[in-house]
Amino acid sequence: MIICNLTKLESAVDQIRKTHPKLLAADAALVASALSLTGRHAKAVYEGQYFIWPNDNEKLMVSMSAHLHSINAVIVESLPKKITKNTILDDEPVVVNIGLAPNLAAGEELLNTREDLKTMLSDILQAGVEFSYSSADIGWQWALDRANWNTISDGDLSRRIKIKALFTEGAVGSEQGTTTKKRTAKKAEDVVAAAVEEEVVAG
Repeated sequence: MIICNLTKLESAVDQIRKTHPKLLAADAALVASALSLTGRHAKAVYEGQYFIWPNDNEKLMVSMSAHLHSINAVIVESLPKKITKNTILDDEPVVVNIGLAPNLAAGEELLNTREDLKTMLSDILQAGVEFSYSSADIGWQWALDRANWNTISDGDLSRRIKIKALFTEGAVGSEQGTTTKKRTAKKAEDVVAAAVEEEVVAG
């Protein structure tokens, strides 16, 4: 299983080159960049439907609003009828999970006409991938964290409701701790350029 760190693309390049030693450095960088996109642009899975980020942003949130309202009603019902300054309220968040599935099409789009690399990308995903990421690396998590649910659902929702996107299909995910210093993600173009330069020097 390849571990693809979405904030440190070089590590994915190294792993791909180790598992495919005959692959050119530039091609390994392309596959790593495409693999990163399958995670960053992962499809949301909710109630048996797939949603593409960012095109289906509003569609997913509208679909979730009824569920969130029912959870909100339970939270409101559980609150004490009379709240005083001595009342201890439960601040534990209610977590609502949505699934994430790697978006092969997003990765294939980057690889353009390279059918050989598309096949390799598909094989890597089928073998299993672990995405290591921060919440801002995943398109859906970024969008859900910033959604104005009160506007979308036409009502007040408790701040205790937290929505979490988790890899559930074809991959596993490990979110990096918020206390860890955030690394700057290298652009795909920079990684490919570095790999090409390495080949030129070696050649």
